[in-house]
Parts: sequence; C-alpha cells; structure tokens
Amino acid sequence: MKINGNEIRPGNVITHKNGLWLAVKTQAVKPGKGPAYAQVELKNLIDGTKLNERFRASETVERVRLEQKDHQYLYAEGDMLTFMDTDTYDQIQIPRELLEDRAAFLQDGMKVTVESHEGRAIGVALPDQVTLAVVEADPVVKGQTAASSYKPAMLENGVRVMVPPFVEAGERVVVDTNEITYVKRAE
Repeated sequence: MKINGNEIRPGNVITHKNGLWLAVKTQAVKPGKGPAYAQVELKNLIDGTKLNERFRASETVERVRLEQKDHQYLYAEGDMLTFMDTDTYDQIQIPRELLEDRAAFLQDGMKVTVESHEGRAIGVALPDQVTLAVVEADPVVKGQTAASSYKPAMLENGVRVMVPPFVEAGERVVVDTNEITYVKRAE
C-alpha cells in the first residue's frame, strides 16, 4: 500500500532501498524556506542497522502489509517479552529491543497488536495512550507561570516526561506512547 512520506508513523514498516524498515521516530519539519518534510529514523528489521531519511509529502513509499493479531502482554524474562495470542492462547517471545523505548509502557495484561511478516514477529503496536502515576515532579519555579512552561517528571515506569507546572507527584497522567509526551491529567 502506497502512502505519502509525511504519513509515516512510528511503528510503520516500509520497503526502502530493497529492505524492510521500521519507522522508529518521526518528526515533521517545516523549514522557513522550502517544502515541509518528515525526518524519519528507520531501523532495518533484518540486520538492525539504523538510517535517518527525509521524506517529502510528495514522495510515496510502500507500506508493508503485515499480519496483525491481538495478543496480551504477560511478562518479561531477561531481554525477551512474552505475549499470548488471545484467540489460540499460544505464547510467543519477542526481543525487548524490537520495542525500543516504548517497552517501558507495557503493563501486565495489556492488549497489544503483534505484527508479523512471513511468520516472523517484527513489531508490536501498543495502545496510543496509557495512564501512569507521577512518582517524582520538580517543584514549580516562582514566576514561571506567565508563559506556558513545562517541568520534568518521573513516571512509575521510570520514563521522564515534561508536564505542566500544576502536575504534582502522586497524580495520574495520560501519556502518548508514540511521542512519549504528556497528554492530560487522568480522570
């Protein structure tokens, strides 16, 4: 399936330079001069090499159709993550490095989508947002409320995110698992 270069999202698998590549990070760049483009960090799914590419909106890339099955996250054992197929109850193990930084957002019993190509698991799609508790947040600096400002906070899974000044330790917040950013306070 062909998609425009600016539609590439983290977790997408594309064919590029005669290989299968996983989009690890994407950033939309709008320079003052010239057309906008997407700066994409790609990881080769076969040998693990990384590559940074720019894709203009006018360029098209081939997005690989992957088999997608619903799984449930069970546990981590060393560098391997164990998932269970929700239909057949078969368990599979996937290397933690396949999820990169997003592995920290896995929670016991979480429903995920495991993507495979030709019978080999090559990706795990997490829910777009998860709710986590803030365990540590810097105090607000006086006079910092005039402009919109953010402060660093540590979440219960060990990930640091920037949060608004009103968020305190002990509160629960919603975090985007793709961009690893604060979304809102949890209700």
